[in-house]
Amino acid sequence: MLNRSEAPAFKTIDKIDIIKAAKQKLNNGIDFFSINAGSQEITKIEFVFKAGMYYQPASLIASNSNTLIESGTKSFTANQISDGVDFFGSFLELEVGQDFATVTLYSLNKYLDKSLKFVEEILKCPTFPDDEFKIHVTNKKQKHLINSQKVDIIARREFSELIFGKTHPYGLQVKDSDFDRVSVEEIKTFFNEHYNSANCTIIASGHLPNNISNVLNGFFGNAAWGTNKENVSKKIIAPDPSKQQKHFIERPDAIQSSIKVGRLLFNKTDPDYFKFQVLNTILGGYFGSRLMANIREDKGYTYGIGSGLASFVNGGYFAISTEVGADVTKQTLEEIYKELALLRKDLVSDNELETVRNYILGHFLRSVDGPFSLADKFKGIWEFGLDYSYFDNYFAAVKTVTPKELRDLANKYLKEEDLIECVVGKM
Repeated sequence: MLNRSEAPAFKTIDKIDIIKAAKQKLNNGIDFFSINAGSQEITKIEFVFKAGMYYQPASLIASNSNTLIESGTKSFTANQISDGVDFFGSFLELEVGQDFATVTLYSLNKYLDKSLKFVEEILKCPTFPDDEFKIHVTNKKQKHLINSQKVDIIARREFSELIFGKTHPYGLQVKDSDFDRVSVEEIKTFFNEHYNSANCTIIASGHLPNNISNVLNGFFGNAAWGTNKENVSKKIIAPDPSKQQKHFIERPDAIQSSIKVGRLLFNKTDPDYFKFQVLNTILGGYFGSRLMANIREDKGYTYGIGSGLASFVNGGYFAISTEVGADVTKQTLEEIYKELALLRKDLVSDNELETVRNYILGHFLRSVDGPFSLADKFKGIWEFGLDYSYFDNYFAAVKTVTPKELRDLANKYLKEEDLIECVVGKM
């Protein structure tokens, strides 16, 4: 009979075995990675381009170039594309990040050919109609103006600029005037330079059809398409973080204050990344973290607080983020700095470290459950030029990191004088 008065014993995870992506090339040289797993007859195909915000010459160009490719093509209107994809039970997802832009198709296998016809159209011959462009930009501007009144949005934008600098692609803020400046010709130029077969990688996952390579070759691999420029490269731009440590943007009518505390740091290729992830998890990386226990559970200042590492191809940062009642802004900041000081001063207990180890490893295993999740994990290493040994090294670091190493990392990277503080609201 179970003894419910005692928690079940921890079970250690000794190794990871995940299905790896198989690499092929289409006839025209496009890299094609496939993960064949799962039982449902559904396929996810991602078309990935080096066309993120890092590559745009001005604000709004990368995002609009991606979003508007389904606004009309030589053969289909926007409504025909939308209705056609829906008719076959498929789904198109358009996404732009700091470094990459992605066009993703989710499709039932039996309708994959018919669904890919629409993807072929939007990637090879979008027309960017003026009327669709104007409607889209107008709607985006209205949304931007509304969001610009929210303390959390303001803090996020300001913090990125403070970390990377006003002119750095990762720190560039969108201004109201950018919506009036951006032109459809700029968008067409950016699309032509970045969306082509020489700058494309395809990642397919799911219960893949046996003829998936032939299908993709038929639509995208038999000849070069687009301008077919060589892989896009851009000079690495050095970040220029703010020399001023504390920044406050007052919003007299704010009910809550948005707080961000952090610094410019490294991305996932850095040797310290794995062990710092453990330190971050202890501080604010899960529900049982120290920040949550103190500022949410004990003090009741917020519904949620967390910390994390943002990793981009050409940089990264660490940040603590929360929204609190405007009347406890100062008290919250004091508690944040107290928790950081404790990490610099005291050794993490063996019990807490073991709990966090098990959380991290268990969370990882849950994150690779299913073919689409496996594809996401692969994409996360491929973007940085890493291979699957990354995960083995991650597991090893998590399992072997010591309390002393964590304290050393806190003293190396989490000194109060090295952190940038951004508060939007009331003090």
